Amino acid sequence: MLNIIKHRLDIWEEEPPYWETITAIDKRLYASSVPRSLIEIIKIRASQINKCAFCIDYHSREALQHGESSRRIFALSAWQESPLFTDSERSVLQLTEEITHISVGGVADETYEKVKAYFNSREIANIIICICHINFLNRVGVSTKTMAT
Repeated sequence: MLNIIKHRLDIWEEEPPYWETITAIDKRLYASSVPRSLIEIIKIRASQINKCAFCIDYHSREALQHGESSRRIFALSAWQESPLFTDSERSVLQLTEEITHISVGGVADETYEKVKAYFNSREIANIIICICHINFLNRVGVSTKTMAT
């Protein structure tokens, strides 16, 4: 039997000031020195973990439009076993997983130190905001059953 999913609520339509804040955060992230490809990889990976179909679809398309390869997007759910990601990307993907699963064990000192080896404090701040930002959006998307179009 086909399970028909019904979109529950458009929060952004009901409360437009929140959308203004959301888009301001995105604009700031994209203006930072963190590469756009890394921002999209973060957003896709957190969305995979959170099972937000809308965000997986949206950020995969964004990544492709900004030069990411479909091969790397396909391999993202198995990044630990894939040779397609750099050591700096791996450090951020580990951080993404630990922040997304924050209640499991927080963020390990080892993970943070690995990120520090590749990024300066300002970049780390932007990376952490990016991870938290997409986790927030995933929770809105999943709780309202936002559909991929």
